[in-house]
Amino acid sequence: MRSSNPVFSRRGFTRGDSYAGFDAQGAQGAAGARPQGGNPYAQPAGNPYGQPQQGGNPYAAGPPLTPEQMEEMYAGPSAGPAQTGRMTMDDVVVRTGMTLGTVVVGAVLGWVAIPDRIGLAVGAALVAFVLAMIQSFKRVPSPPLILGYAAFEGIFLGVISNAYNEQWQGAPVQAVLGTMAVFAGMLFAYKTRLIRVTARYARIGMAIAIGFLLAMVVNLLFAAFGSSDGLGLTTGPLGIVFCLLGIGLGAFFLSLDFKQVEDGIRYGAPRNESWLAAFGLTLSLVWIYLELLRLISILRD
Repeated sequence: MRSSNPVFSRRGFTRGDSYAGFDAQGAQGAAGARPQGGNPYAQPAGNPYGQPQQGGNPYAAGPPLTPEQMEEMYAGPSAGPAQTGRMTMDDVVVRTGMTLGTVVVGAVLGWVAIPDRIGLAVGAALVAFVLAMIQSFKRVPSPPLILGYAAFEGIFLGVISNAYNEQWQGAPVQAVLGTMAVFAGMLFAYKTRLIRVTARYARIGMAIAIGFLLAMVVNLLFAAFGSSDGLGLTTGPLGIVFCLLGIGLGAFFLSLDFKQVEDGIRYGAPRNESWLAAFGLTLSLVWIYLELLRLISILRD
């Protein structure tokens, strides 16, 4: 059963070998590579994000905006896309709503129209995986790819959720509520700076995530060619530990998503990159939902 986020190395607002304004060594980029106070969108000579717009791009020079300045911008009158062309929180919210709405529509279709057809669910999951991987390697966000991923992922979730509900009544509702709780908790922790996303934090989390995925792949291989329970990572006490680890990794991915959104707004990312934010948030929420479904099934057994 597919229970992991297919894109560990999300582009988001990353440029080159850096993540969210940090280079691969965990420090701010060198002066030649990260000018103007570390703004990843203010590259010299050819950076399309650093060109003057409507009398000068305020993000093309000087240090990044302070939280107080960002609050003032949010409180002021909104500028239309033609005036700025930059990503806003409204853009992220709208695109995320569209992407998650497509997931929900697909899930309803999978639940009602194609119940008990696990083969079709697996096929939909594979199509969603391929679309997600294509988008992850593209240089620019593609709304059709992202919405197509959401639709097929939704069908997969609908069929799987129906199967779980027949075996463990109410499990999908519990998983949805749990996913919402994890999202709210991580958003609160990020906004209050209980969690600070740094390059080191990202590297450690990604290393754990890669180890988690490799362990699940090995478990699947043992289940296919050896013991039916594999290494026991999906059942019993060890299964509970791995489910909790998976949920924790989903929360980690959410923190990366929040950082990407914050940096994209602060540094004046192009408006269409809000689709990448919606894509990343959807991947993380789907991951958490699937891990919660597995956890609930183990606990109720």
